[in-house]
Amino acid sequence: MSEDVVIAQKNPYKVEMKKGEKYFWCSCGRSAKQPFCDGSHKGTGLMPMVVTAEEDKTAWMCGCKHTKGQPFCDGTHSKL
Repeated sequence: MSEDVVIAQKNPYKVEMKKGEKYFWCSCGRSAKQPFCDGSHKGTGLMPMVVTAEEDKTAWMCGCKHTKGQPFCDGTHSKL
């Protein structure tokens, strides 16, 4: 994990995903539009992760930015 990563929050973000839509998950933790990218990563060497929803669903996107299942929460925040 890069030292440039900031923990946005220790809990996941609930996101209602729509089939076929693209989502740009913030991997650096700096975005003011969490859990999505607003370009704040510039200069960090980090990039957002692009996810296309395969179905309409409720998803829990990682807020701590340390999940091994990027961009989705895997419970890692409970160990931070």
